[in-house]
Amino acid sequence: MTATLSKQELLTSTLTSLRGAMPELRGALVATVDGLPIAQAMGEGTDANRVAAMAATALGLGKRINDTLGSGQLTDMSVGGAQGQVYIYAAGNKGVLAVVAPTGVNLGLLHMEARDAAQSVASIL
Repeated sequence: MTATLSKQELLTSTLTSLRGAMPELRGALVATVDGLPIAQAMGEGTDANRVAAMAATALGLGKRINDTLGSGQLTDMSVGGAQGQVYIYAAGNKGVLAVVAPTGVNLGLLHMEARDAAQSVASIL
């Protein structure tokens, strides 16, 4: 008999795989486009509710910017600071993937891994 994993377990597994592929990441979170956290692998002390709400808001703003500029469908965006960066990936029409990375992370590897994870999230949702 095979056990069927819930969506929650599948999403958590996706985040675990992403963090396993890039252990230097500080966190990763899946949220709905409405800003509700679904699954998270964030550092201790991080408020997943706030991060989910901000990631969804940023995704919405990014989509509006792309629409205004005629840049096509938004795939990802980033917000950088002196101590690290947050990369936000569209996960289909229902989800958003937020990844917290340290400064100097290998961007090619990050985008490859995170875009694959975002596609997985989209198919799960």
